[in-house]
Formats: sequence, C-alpha cells, structure tokens
Amino acid sequence: MTEDRALPGYTYGQVPRSPVTLEELEELKRTVTFGEDDAAALRRSRDILADQVEAILDTWYGFVGSQPHLLHYFSQRDTGRPIERYLERVRARFGRWILDTAAADYDQTWLDYQHEIGLRHHTKKNQTDGVDSAPTIPLRHVIGLVYPITATLRPFLQAKGASDEEVDRMQDAWRKAVLLQVALWSEAYTR
Repeated sequence: MTEDRALPGYTYGQVPRSPVTLEELEELKRTVTFGEDDAAALRRSRDILADQVEAILDTWYGFVGSQPHLLHYFSQRDTGRPIERYLERVRARFGRWILDTAAADYDQTWLDYQHEIGLRHHTKKNQTDGVDSAPTIPLRHVIGLVYPITATLRPFLQAKGASDEEVDRMQDAWRKAVLLQVALWSEAYTR
C-alpha cells in the first residue's frame, strides 16, 4: 500500500499513531462482523476493481457533484465555486483508498492512516491541499455516504463475470469495511 508515495497528500505509513488500539480495532471488527472471509472477499474485489477505479470515481463524483450540500465541502468558502485542484487531488487519493480498502492488512500502519483520514474530514480538513473550503465535513454526511459508496459498487463487481453469490459476498465485505472505516474516522470527531 505504500507504492503511491508520490501521490499528493498520500501519507500512508507517515502519520502519527491512532488513539484507537489494535485491540479496540479487533473489537470493532467483531462489532461489524468483519472476519477473515470478508478480508478475502475484499482482496478478490481488488483484482476486479483495479482497472475500473476511474469509472467508480466518475460515479461517486457524479453523485457528490449532483448534491449541492455535498459539493459545498469541496468549494471555495467565499465564492461557493468548486475548487478544481482540490477535487482532483482528493479524487486521486480516493482512487487509492479504493485499492487500499481492498488490500488492507488491518495492522497498526493501516489503523494510523484511518485516524489521519478522519482528521482530514474534520480538524485537518483543507490543510493537506492548502485550500480555503468549508472547515469540516459534518460526521452525519460522512456516515450517510456509506450507502451510496457501497451500493454503487455492485455493477463494477459484476463486470468481470463473478457469480451472483460472489458479488454478494464482495459487496457485503465492502459494506462492512466502509462502515468499519467510518467508525474509525469518527474518533477524530469525538476527541
């Protein structure tokens, strides 16, 4: 997961330690019923999704762009106009997030980066890319995006001929993985 160090703002493996412990991560995994079979399904999905990342991002960005209340968080604070450079840089990291989610090791390095992502949605928003946009993305919107992010993956998971059962398994693993990550990101909001 460290092959994209040149990606602007991608600092995987270079962030402070998460306040969440590995033991607490394991508890949370049990809470969302995320197990080894889910990790295996995610890894299978990586091969299917890897060459579709741009199309997935088109879908997700199309949704966010069609929702003025969401696009607001990527827009200039004083004019309300979308900040193209910001959207492009976040998009590149979002694409990497797809691949990282599908290949996660759930170790300390991964856990630390989840906390960093949470901070970037809240107290550190705008800092990575040096923009003047809304100062935080409300947690309610981060949680609310779990559904459109995971529901829209299905056609991409189906694209390479996996059985319906396998697609269901991969999509379920994605739901759990995204929910797990959003729960971890929420830590930045609650401290």
